[in-house]
Amino acid sequence: QVQLVESGGGLVQAGGSLRLSCAASGNTFNINNIGWYRQAPGKQRELVAEFSSGGRSNYARSGQGRFTISRDNAKNTLYLQMNSLKPEDTAVYYCHAEVWSKSMRYDTWGQGTQVTVSS
Repeated sequence: QVQLVESGGGLVQAGGSLRLSCAASGNTFNINNIGWYRQAPGKQRELVAEFSSGGRSNYARSGQGRFTISRDNAKNTLYLQMNSLKPEDTAVYYCHAEVWSKSMRYDTWGQGTQVTVSS
């Protein structure tokens, strides 16, 4: 099993920055894709950025040029640097990992961290 714990959310003014962290533990060698999603009130959860199994980073259009996903493999930690934040970035941000075990896929989620951007 894999456990994901996010941190780094908070309240920031528009134009500010935050860095989210996601610490992974457990059978991390079974992780295929890993990335960040977010869910705003009344909206569906959506992809923000992710690393594919080949190591390529993918971004949703909303965050391109402002958000950067990175990771420290030695620390089993995923990051999301968010710059030039906008009120519409307000959401709960979740770390997600696609985990494979015995030919079965498991979608693993963290508990989420709240990001609030004030105008």
